[in-house]
Amino acid sequence: MKGFKDFVMRGNLVELAVAFIIAGAFGTVVKTFTDLLMGIIGKAGGKPDFSTYKPGGLPVGIFLTALVSFLILAFVVYFFVVKPYEVAKARYSKVEEDAAPDENIVLLREIRDSLRSRA
Repeated sequence: MKGFKDFVMRGNLVELAVAFIIAGAFGTVVKTFTDLLMGIIGKAGGKPDFSTYKPGGLPVGIFLTALVSFLILAFVVYFFVVKPYEVAKARYSKVEEDAAPDENIVLLREIRDSLRSRA
């Protein structure tokens, strides 16, 4: 029983479970956002769903609907998840870099200060 408890309480497993729960909720939000945008595209183009579009008998409309849905999903994920994450990562990593300067920088500063003191 102890082994199972250690397995369940391991940090990676809990983080992974939270990620799946958040991903499911985020998927629902993106799906409804996609439906909204598909409705707007439908109002502009005349058809809210391209799946009935079959030029020459080929089911091209299903592909167009999936493609537009994918592009909307990619847009939402990139601008609402990836970009804010990169900005936050850059901000916090810059703070960590400022807190601990590179050893080469420290050595060069010591050499500079030593040369200044000679003059």
